[in-house]
Amino acid sequence: MFNWETASSLATAGGTLVLAVATFSSVRSANRAARSAERALQVGLRPVLFASRPDDPHQQIRWGDDHWASVGGGQAVLEPVDGVLYMAMSLRNVGSGLAVLRGWRVEPGWTVSSPTVAAAMRKMALLRPDPELFRLQGRDLYVPPGDISFWQAAFRDLEDGERAAVVEAVESGQGVTIDLLYGDHEGGQRTISRFSVTRVPGETMDWVCAVVRHWNLDREDPR
Repeated sequence: MFNWETASSLATAGGTLVLAVATFSSVRSANRAARSAERALQVGLRPVLFASRPDDPHQQIRWGDDHWASVGGGQAVLEPVDGVLYMAMSLRNVGSGLAVLRGWRVEPGWTVSSPTVAAAMRKMALLRPDPELFRLQGRDLYVPPGDISFWQAAFRDLEDGERAAVVEAVESGQGVTIDLLYGDHEGGQRTISRFSVTRVPGETMDWVCAVVRHWNLDREDPR
């Protein structure tokens, strides 16, 4: 005899299973859509800093002690004056979001003749610096999307353990490496961009800057 109670239970179970599969598919699709929307929003807010172009206009920069300097497109300022090392770079934001500069660190450049030493130094240069080692900006600096602005800082403390090596590198013409820590205006998408600052060959005292590496702190790196 056909058992209607069993058939009804099986039909109910089948319907529940179909509903569960449909719900799972719907939730998974909604999650994918939400992730895509979030990623699109992040891309719209994401800043990416490069050195400005050589044909970008000069910018006049003022420090808190009323020291002034002019920096041209693609150039940097490394200027020791009365024990203070003034530093600045002309920057361009090639991303689609506002960049807020939050921290910096500077290391001296090196001139080496040994290929082995040079290779070891290049390998070290690829290591991401620790964000905890960055010095905070005295004030937030902003670089609008698709436009230029600047970074500035200074070594003032004669007792600063890092100052002497950087000043020596500048005065000897070796140049420096500058790491900038920045993110979007909401405090996310933190990025470290590394810039190489070198002196223009010849009698000029001009310095030029070029970005050599980017590290993502709040998302996976592409490498």
